Amino acid sequence: MIKVENLTKTFGTKRAVDNVSFNVARGEVLGFLGPNGAGKSTTMRMITGFFPPSSGKITVGGFDILEQPIPAKRLIGYLPENAPAYTDMTVHGFLDFTAEIRGLRGDAKKSAINRVVELCFLNAVLHQNVDTLSKGYRHRTCFAQSIIHDPDILVLDEPTDGLDPNQKHEIRQLIRKMGETKAIIFSTHILEEVDAVCTRAIIIDRGAIVANGTPEELRRKSEWAGAVTLRLNGVPANAVQEKLNHLRTAKKVSTATNGNRVTATVFPRTAGDGDLTREVIEATNGWQVEELRTEEGRLDEVFRNLTLPDTKN
Repeated sequence: MIKVENLTKTFGTKRAVDNVSFNVARGEVLGFLGPNGAGKSTTMRMITGFFPPSSGKITVGGFDILEQPIPAKRLIGYLPENAPAYTDMTVHGFLDFTAEIRGLRGDAKKSAINRVVELCFLNAVLHQNVDTLSKGYRHRTCFAQSIIHDPDILVLDEPTDGLDPNQKHEIRQLIRKMGETKAIIFSTHILEEVDAVCTRAIIIDRGAIVANGTPEELRRKSEWAGAVTLRLNGVPANAVQEKLNHLRTAKKVSTATNGNRVTATVFPRTAGDGDLTREVIEATNGWQVEELRTEEGRLDEVFRNLTLPDTKN
């Protein structure tokens, strides 16, 4: 549904997006992750036709966004950064206006407005002016306009920005449900949203893609993927450190002491190595092990390693 090929955007001497390529299929929710200034919003603006690319090609639903912009844009629902709206309109007036722009008339328009008002929980503010809304309600109003024509493709720039925890949960649930039948790409810097919503995620840094995979695939890039943490009682920390350091599949061991208890984490030489758990169990046979668990990889660590200059290899 979305095909991006060798996309580049420059502003003067600054290369905001650098030779980016990816696809988004129907039934897929793609999270677009990156630090501030990484090129997320610029990429989304090019996908929606708001910015022309300096080079590269974007195809939306089979239509070239530059050569066939009208049929391409009919397929897109777009929530821009900062959720802009006409502040002198009421919420209902704004939704009525955007529905007409999308070609909806009569009963179809009324039905579409009622549907998005219910989906986005806007009944309480329907007749308020946009400029009187809280940030959360303003964001929900702009989200409602992006789905009013029931598009096949959604491009959402920070869709949960400014929402409280309950509102974030509602919007994430809605995105996940719509992602079953639509192609959705949304930008975020909130890593928990990758688990909550995404079927796949891309990490972009300084305009270039540095990782692309499912949440599970990205976690496997973490040092913590497959690490084993255990809590022991009545065993000296130095004995724990010494024995676990000699395991064939162990890369390093960290320990912490609290009274008679020692908590140790054994990191695998190869991320996700299942043999490490077995070796730890065998090595600690006869010790009083109160807890033992295998760790999942940590997305925050992967994100930092890929986007912080001083942590890159």
